Amino acid sequence: MKTPDGRECKFFYGDYYRGRNFEECRALINPQDKKDWTSAACKTCPVPSILQNNACPNMALTTYFKKTLFGKRIRVKAWCSRSHGIVRNPNVGCGLCHLPQDTEKH
Repeated sequence: MKTPDGRECKFFYGDYYRGRNFEECRALINPQDKKDWTSAACKTCPVPSILQNNACPNMALTTYFKKTLFGKRIRVKAWCSRSHGIVRNPNVGCGLCHLPQDTEKH
């Protein structure tokens, strides 16, 4: 579903049927983070970009709010179930799942 700022995110949910105005982020797990969330947080959220850049089925994302100089922002930790390790750059991946194929010229 598209976020209010126009980016596609599978974790954003909005129900506007018959005048309802219900929106939630299903990526946040902590109940306090769910309470603090507003659709304005989608503007600076890194999750839609990560999902667009890396669609690896082995990567699991954990999202949470972190206080910064500019207020609370959504931060992401990524973990690969194949390499069993933390993914340092979720936009690229762990490096194990999508190794470049050896191509020989015949």
